[in-house]
Amino acid sequence: MESENYRLQVWYSGRVQGVGFRYKTSAIASGFDVCGYVENLEDGRVHLVASGDKQQVREFASEISKTMEGFIKSSEEREDFTPHSYKGFQIRL
Repeated sequence: MESENYRLQVWYSGRVQGVGFRYKTSAIASGFDVCGYVENLEDGRVHLVASGDKQQVREFASEISKTMEGFIKSSEEREDFTPHSYKGFQIRL
């Protein structure tokens, strides 16, 4: 039986597109043991999916919020556990 991974999804609103948000998020991800992706949405938000150890994922999300706080107006989170495992951390276009 495959073990389940902690997964956090965050939808960021504000001035989060066209400011290097996805690239900065990817750079931050390299300092944490997390997998997943970040992508721009058509409605102007950015969607983050991060999976792995809960503490690592939470610290990663906290670092994004701290680093990009000047651009984030609000965020909505959803957490769950998934058997799906992601490979590395990617920027989706």
